[in-house]
Amino acid sequence: MTARLAFILLAALMVCAMALVSSQHKARKLYVELQKEQTAGKQLDVEWGQLQLEQGTWGTHARIERIATRELNMRLPPANRIEVVGSPRVEAQP
Repeated sequence: MTARLAFILLAALMVCAMALVSSQHKARKLYVELQKEQTAGKQLDVEWGQLQLEQGTWGTHARIERIATRELNMRLPPANRIEVVGSPRVEAQP
């Protein structure tokens, strides 16, 4: 009876040891995957910042004026052709 109990305890110990090794291996694999995803996330953050800078430069007044002048052959009108139109005033009602 004692030998049988010892064998059962030894078998249970072996199963627990294998489960421990397996879970540690899985945890290491998941940690490596987490590190890769965090690196990819950091790279995406850098790319997002670059895209925001690029978007800011596409809409600058100097760039728009340069394109209008070079590609669309647009020019500022002479001063005597400029007319300033005021907006109608809306008076507050009591």
